Amino acid sequence: MLQGILQYAHNLLKESVKSSETVIDATCGNGHDTLLLSTLVGDTGHVLAFDVQEQAIQNTRKLLARNNLTNVSYVHDSHAEIEHYLKKHAIDSIGGAVFNLGYLPKSDKSIITEGPSTIQAIDTLLSYLKKQGLIVIVVYHGHDGGKTEKNMVLEHVQQLDQKQYHVLEYGFINQKNHPPFIIAIEKR
Repeated sequence: MLQGILQYAHNLLKESVKSSETVIDATCGNGHDTLLLSTLVGDTGHVLAFDVQEQAIQNTRKLLARNNLTNVSYVHDSHAEIEHYLKKHAIDSIGGAVFNLGYLPKSDKSIITEGPSTIQAIDTLLSYLKKQGLIVIVVYHGHDGGKTEKNMVLEHVQQLDQKQYHVLEYGFINQKNHPPFIIAIEKR
């Protein structure tokens, strides 16, 4: 009955993202979240898919091409630079966003997301997020640097004004090996 982490993250996005919206995949990785977002916003919506690794951009581009989806702009840059691209595309509101923190599976594990850039991206996205929109953050923290980022992000989101945001933490507490968990931020 309990949903797994990725299933729950996707269900949160399905509940909040609407057709025709602009949404953000802040860490496109292998493209699974980008694929979901692309189908949710439909032909009239748009996805900005970010990653610092060219391999991630290529993986995502191939997956979406196989599914004949063309409503995605790929950004080979840090999610810390999101605001630059939102302004470049004249976007004043987003329907939602998703992050998978950590490293790209089956790649260089030394290239990881980091607390300061993730927090900068979260704060930028919150300023563009529609009311009742969600930012869904899947926190993988069982790698070098992961605990530091996890602690920074948790400390930051716990301080968000409860009159403006609901912040949820969802995870399994009896699993071994640093199980991933979700932070979801809803704009009130």
